[in-house]
Amino acid sequence: MSESKTILIIDDEPGMRDMISRMFGDAGSDTITAPDGLKGLSLAKQEELDLVIQDMSLPKMSGLDVLNGIKETKPDLPVIMVTAYGSTQTAIEAMRLGAYDFITKPFELDELQMLAERAFDQRRIIDENRFLRSELRKKYGFDNIVGENPDVQRAYVMAAQVAASTAAVLILGETGTGKEYLARAIHYQSNRADGPFVKVNCAALPENLLESELFGHEKGAFTNAISRHTGRFEVAHKGTILLDEIGEISPSVQTKLLRVLQEKQFERIGGSETLTVDVRVIAATNRNLEEAIAHKEFRDDLYYRLNVLTLELPPIRERGSDVRRFADHFLAIYADETGKRVRKFSDEAIVELQRHTWPGNIRELENAIERAVILCNGDTIRPDHLMLRPLSTGKPSVSSTFPVTASLEEIEKIHIERTLLHHKWNQSAAAAVLGIDRKTLRNKIREFKLQKPD
Repeated sequence: MSESKTILIIDDEPGMRDMISRMFGDAGSDTITAPDGLKGLSLAKQEELDLVIQDMSLPKMSGLDVLNGIKETKPDLPVIMVTAYGSTQTAIEAMRLGAYDFITKPFELDELQMLAERAFDQRRIIDENRFLRSELRKKYGFDNIVGENPDVQRAYVMAAQVAASTAAVLILGETGTGKEYLARAIHYQSNRADGPFVKVNCAALPENLLESELFGHEKGAFTNAISRHTGRFEVAHKGTILLDEIGEISPSVQTKLLRVLQEKQFERIGGSETLTVDVRVIAATNRNLEEAIAHKEFRDDLYYRLNVLTLELPPIRERGSDVRRFADHFLAIYADETGKRVRKFSDEAIVELQRHTWPGNIRELENAIERAVILCNGDTIRPDHLMLRPLSTGKPSVSSTFPVTASLEEIEKIHIERTLLHHKWNQSAAAAVLGIDRKTLRNKIREFKLQKPD
């Protein structure tokens, strides 16, 4: 065994207790022994243990009663039951009550040791999962991201109130304002926190692929469908699904999504089996969906289904002192992740943080702080670690930006291409700057035959 473990052995046969104790002791573990069920249960409750090995037939208290008592106080503590030959039915009952496994007498000591190793592995995985869930709850705690802006405080108070429900939530805000962060906070502070959190970027896929991604497909449903594909709604069962860029989905996908919200049911593409899912839906968008409804681009009945609770996040440039609060939050996260002793910002760095307009919002701020932590070799982040681009003080003339002889169509093409390049082909960010939606931008990319550079 790689590290010392503490094992409780409960058996009324002294020879069996000594033999098992000696084997695990030779392997580097500490052992505690008990001759009867009553004493064994008392020790199990008092001691910090990694494993219990107990006989099924014990004096003063039955093996099943001891097991029940252990599981009431320490449900994650693995228990291996030792049974006599022919008592399989009792062993199955023990498994139902929560025993890790059972071993039948007579047995080889190596067999018991292997069983113990597997029990330790399972316990380690349970502990790691619990730790990770705890870390996620801390990372996405509402107190980490509230800030001082009254609109944001109102949004997070409402989010905290709705977290325990199953109601659909619609989050509005510019790209990078923290919509996904808020969605994760709602999930990890809800009673679905142990279930999956699944994000789908609805604008990243064409209509046919998005439908398959959301609802899955059967083998042979279409060309290249060589096997069954499990959709994201199935994956998110008992958890939460975030539908990012919800305003970009096609009318046909909107119809299918509406049914899932109404009935919790759908069929895979090419399938006849009706699937039922238990999923909390959170939708996010930077579009004005009411305008999209007016232009017949978004179903009003779907909007009202999604709009049970609307949370709106203002851009960070409107949030004043929240910039410093977010910066401190991300500094603590990335200093911990990298193991660096970076603890604070210099006064000059704080001035730079407050002066920058943050067109990429919280996402840009988080990236800047992560980069600064990586570059900083001391305990204080300076302006040169932040590497923020200086703000433009003037507007270039049309003649310096585009050729004088260019047509309006050529100017539009050049402008769109430059904007895409500036935002590293992030179509959501580029569309926001251009003042158009993603669908229009995609049409322009096709029209002008623009291609993302390698």
